[in-house]
Amino acid sequence: MAAGDICKSSIFFSDQLLCYADILPPSQVRARIEVAVLNFLKILNSPTTPAISDLPLISRNSKNSRVSQRLLTDDSWIFLSHSFCMRSLTRENTAKAFIRVWKVMEMCYQILVQEKRVTQRELFYKLLCDSSDYFSSQLQVNRTVQDVVALLRCSRYSLGIMASSRGAVSGRLLLQEPSLEVVDCSTCGSSGYAITGDLGLLENLVMKSDARYIFVVEKHAIFQRLTEDRVFNQIPCIFITAKGYPDIATRFLLHRISRSFPDLPILGLVDWNPAGLAILCTFKYGSIGMGLEAYRYACNVKWLGLRKDDLELIPEESYIPLKPRDLQIAKSLISSDILQDNYKEELAIMVQSGRRAEIEALYIHGYEFLGRFLAKKIVQTHYI
Repeated sequence: MAAGDICKSSIFFSDQLLCYADILPPSQVRARIEVAVLNFLKILNSPTTPAISDLPLISRNSKNSRVSQRLLTDDSWIFLSHSFCMRSLTRENTAKAFIRVWKVMEMCYQILVQEKRVTQRELFYKLLCDSSDYFSSQLQVNRTVQDVVALLRCSRYSLGIMASSRGAVSGRLLLQEPSLEVVDCSTCGSSGYAITGDLGLLENLVMKSDARYIFVVEKHAIFQRLTEDRVFNQIPCIFITAKGYPDIATRFLLHRISRSFPDLPILGLVDWNPAGLAILCTFKYGSIGMGLEAYRYACNVKWLGLRKDDLELIPEESYIPLKPRDLQIAKSLISSDILQDNYKEELAIMVQSGRRAEIEALYIHGYEFLGRFLAKKIVQTHYI
């Protein structure tokens, strides 16, 4: 049987033209795994087919990514189009990856039967002990989980895998878990309210807020300064941070807040460097690395700062030369289709100048300056 025929025989679950991951109850996920196993065994037992089958997975490389945009708004997000890659036991470069898919599916099936949830880190150590010939790094586990998502067309959370979270939220937001007391995020101290990795719990949170803005803050130290100064009392707002590159749980909560309060503008405060812009774009568009789930966590984040117009506030001695990693990130962003023109202009200036500026450089004007900086930008609607 040709690879194309195998693809057709392996249409397990959903319309092949829709490349997204479903959120499903455990019983349905177990059923999909069982169907996958039965299809595989059927191919092995067929006298007219090879002894080994290929696994057709939606490709997760940049060439298969597209940006979807709504007609009546400027909301947009990354999604994957209809293009397959293969994991095959007969090819030396994918043989172990082929086996890893079945190992992870087996482990997820056990997790779902036991009605448990695990983090990807916990999953790694379990697989390292049980299948050390095939798993030697966390990256292998992470990639294989995405392979399973691409094969079964269901979310990681549906597979029983929790998101590990670094994020925090503060400000004018009341949160209530089912049957528990209300948490006032304005009274959680400078570190804010720690975001759980349990996406089911985040989905079921009851939220109330009188905020007028949501600020996505790149750095935890800046988040702490804004929270410590209680800037949310001067500007009615919610602060949220992933403490660097955004994890799934923080992105999920931001998306959840934006759904609950759709009229609140979401404004991003990041360093003026390619990494800061990459973080902003991950919140705004999603990430290719998330595969079929990329679109699910995208939010319409506007770039508040730091931007080129803010550089006059920063003393010359505070600039830092761009590192090779910065230039690598810049090259990747420029070559992608997701970056809007005014973002590309900012990025080109960064690269041309060969330097970067961090938010902390604004402290030259005093530690309390950040609140005034945000207020002025809002009044002037100075964001893109």
